[in-house]
Amino acid sequence: MIRVLIADDHEIVRDGLKRILAATTDIEVAAEAAGGDEALALVRANDYDVALIDMSMPGLSGIDLVKRLHAEKPRMRLLVLSMHGEHQYAVRALKAGASGYLTKDSASERLLGAIRKLAAGGVHISEAAAASIVSQDKAAHEALSDREFEVMRLLVEGLSPTGIGERLHLSVKTVSTHKARILEKLKLGSTAELVRYAMENKLL
Repeated sequence: MIRVLIADDHEIVRDGLKRILAATTDIEVAAEAAGGDEALALVRANDYDVALIDMSMPGLSGIDLVKRLHAEKPRMRLLVLSMHGEHQYAVRALKAGASGYLTKDSASERLLGAIRKLAAGGVHISEAAAASIVSQDKAAHEALSDREFEVMRLLVEGLSPTGIGERLHLSVKTVSTHKARILEKLKLGSTAELVRYAMENKLL
């Protein structure tokens, strides 16, 4: 039996995932978490075969959560479920320790296949995302650190430095420093130009 942990801050999403997995005979939902900190606590106290992780949750989330979970239980397989397209996060998630990446608009059959594949030791990622891992033609934003990428994503979504600081548990000064480095690395002059860059590179 494949023991699964579901971590998502939306109860309706967790309920939907539980219904999908309940229809199988080889997968069971062993626990669920509504946030990254809760997921980390559960992983520290219990063993799971696969963890389904939402990328955007209150508290610990995103690439930081993937890294922490992987560090705690390296043998546990992490399947990232996200509303963000693969080109935004898949490569970074895999480099951080995830074994698979799936968008939330995927069919239930694909989800079940991905869970079984990960539990058997495989990796689930699209051909396009796999190609981008080995591609030598890197986009400018791929030079950003994981933290800078996270700050960039939140800036583009319209959050203020104060809001980003609260979300990521950073000081406003630190967020402002990250913002300055992001604009410098991308050779941009303002947040408006950053939003335009994100739109052109399908990062929204």
